[in-house]
Amino acid sequence: MSARSELLKKLREDVHRPLSKEEIFEKFEIDKSQQQMFSDLLDDLIKTGQIFKNSQGLYGVPEKFNLIGGRIEKIASGNAFLIPDDPEKEDVYISSANMNGAMHNDKVFVRPVPSDRGKSQAGEVAEIIERVNKEVVGNLEKYKNYGFLIPDNKRICNDIFIPPEALNDAENGQKVVAKINRWPEKNRNPEGEIIEILGDKDDAGVDIEAIIRQLNLPGKFSDKVLKQTENIPDQVSEDTITKDDQRQDLRDLKLVTIDGPDAKDFDDAVSIEKLSDDVYRLGVHIADVSHYVTEDSPLDEEAFSRATSIYLVDRVIPMLPEKLSNGICSLNPQVDRLTMTVFIDYRYHGKKGIEIIDHDITKSVINSNHRMTYGEAQDILEDNDQAKKDEYSDFIEELKMMNELRRRLRQNRFEEGSMDFNFPEVKVELDEDGHPVNLKKRKHREAEQLIEEFMIAANRIVAAEMSWREMPFIYRVHEEPDLDRMQQFNEFIHNFGYRLKGVKNGVHPRALQEILEDVRGTKEEKIIETVMLRSLKKAVYSEKNVGHFGLGITHYSHFTSPIRRYPDLTAHRIIKETVTEGYLSQKRQDELDIELPKIADHCSLQERRAMEAERDSVDLKKIEFMEDKIGEEFEGIISGITGFGMFVELENTVEGLVHIKNLRDDYYHYDEEKYHLIGERTKKIYRIGDEVKVKVTKVNRDERELDFELLEKID
Repeated sequence: MSARSELLKKLREDVHRPLSKEEIFEKFEIDKSQQQMFSDLLDDLIKTGQIFKNSQGLYGVPEKFNLIGGRIEKIASGNAFLIPDDPEKEDVYISSANMNGAMHNDKVFVRPVPSDRGKSQAGEVAEIIERVNKEVVGNLEKYKNYGFLIPDNKRICNDIFIPPEALNDAENGQKVVAKINRWPEKNRNPEGEIIEILGDKDDAGVDIEAIIRQLNLPGKFSDKVLKQTENIPDQVSEDTITKDDQRQDLRDLKLVTIDGPDAKDFDDAVSIEKLSDDVYRLGVHIADVSHYVTEDSPLDEEAFSRATSIYLVDRVIPMLPEKLSNGICSLNPQVDRLTMTVFIDYRYHGKKGIEIIDHDITKSVINSNHRMTYGEAQDILEDNDQAKKDEYSDFIEELKMMNELRRRLRQNRFEEGSMDFNFPEVKVELDEDGHPVNLKKRKHREAEQLIEEFMIAANRIVAAEMSWREMPFIYRVHEEPDLDRMQQFNEFIHNFGYRLKGVKNGVHPRALQEILEDVRGTKEEKIIETVMLRSLKKAVYSEKNVGHFGLGITHYSHFTSPIRRYPDLTAHRIIKETVTEGYLSQKRQDELDIELPKIADHCSLQERRAMEAERDSVDLKKIEFMEDKIGEEFEGIISGITGFGMFVELENTVEGLVHIKNLRDDYYHYDEEKYHLIGERTKKIYRIGDEVKVKVTKVNRDERELDFELLEKID
């Protein structure tokens, strides 16, 4: 057991009062020569929220102080939830009055308080461990000799006060970056100074630049990082392959990459072999990024800091420099590439059945036959396109075998309880100046499903293997939903005539999947899917394996995208060491015991921030797309009903509000139980899913708001 694990275990089980640092040294018999190292370990455990130090300088585990550690997630109302570090703990509701100066994404300790939300656990922020929003981006509203920065990120609910001496020549209406010098307190806004002027808020390109600065990420890689890439070869040498006798040579194996048409970084290639009449071998071959990005190197430190590639509407902010992401690590066709391979042998039973009979994880070298797009694969599978079949004639049989494997894996996964949400994705098409010219829905067809199923299969195998070996590892976990949230969801769907099974004793994901299947194609599909998703916990990274509720499986990891996700790169390092040596040394396990919680927490945070930025960039361009359409009429579907009006979604996925005060033919009242608006005199009813015609009346890019006028209900 590592020093970290042993310390935490003893503080939980053997210590019955808070201890000073000196008492800890004495109790654990720490030699003077080791005291500095042990002191550093205590500081590290405080920063990661695993140990609490009180105002008297005494140490203990948080639960002994009646505290829960985690990160703040603000919601639109100004209230928040604590997402606990321990994925097995329930989320904690925090009212805005109990935030005590904490902001969105801050790492905090929370103390439970009496709840007025039924069985929901409530809390107040007791201590802030780590501040995340040190710099904030937004619009400056300038008054006589002071100003307020209105944050672009609406989860940062406090406007930033800018005193006269801190305006630094910024003008009213400019998009600026402020450094926070004084954090919020009760009844007091945070205070900051302008450190950068991005430009006028309506200038071309400023909107996306603001989203990038919101992440506080450098656009370019440092000279130190780029210098390291100079020593990385452009090609895989034969010597590199031959001197590693544990690396399997798979260059004669037929395989393919299947990705989107714009993709340049190919993490994964797939292969399939028929071993007998009913046995098939799937090969998932993932770029061996860890061969080039060595631990603790400048490249590794930069990759850890970024943690993920970020895909905005007009650009990619990569985790790794282009020489790696699009070059030596990318599984481009007709070139040798180093990989980590997962082989899975399946036996088919009848027309639907499937079981895993064997698997292997190995270092490898491959040479991909083809770079195929999803569209090309779909043309072959669905349309039997002869021109595409001729182009890929050497891989048609393999593609058909893959599609059959996809069908069985997918069907088996949903039968086991995996959940299948049906939210449409939208691609924003831009002109040369970055202005949106089209919003195009993306379809999730067989070709996309094929790669999705194969990646899930590999991720499962890797996680199960490491769990079975009882080695420290980084998992992708999705904890069971809180019971009270499921009860609230059940009450909500009851309005539409649905009922959730097992809600009193703990919901199985299969019960939620049955609801998703029942609502598919109905008027209320989107709202029920949306509320269900909000009722679930968020998937995160963790060193603890607690399973993945949404996928309905007990072991899951992220292994298949090491070019663009740091947890996958971390997983590769651990797996490679394990399969090469057969075990991890005790020293290495001790190191991982300390490092993995920090990696998991940081990567979960960066993933949330990246997703917010990606969503913001799409929403921004959707609103911009509608700016020149004021006065135009559209048909849409009512996607939400509230006490202040109804939300209408257009065919292009843009959503706007018809305010209740603008419904002119009657006074309308919101029936909360039946979830509809009803006219006082006419008794006319507006429900989720009703088709309506609307006119665009107002577009507010700053607030990301779109207003409609209702013209008619379409019968």
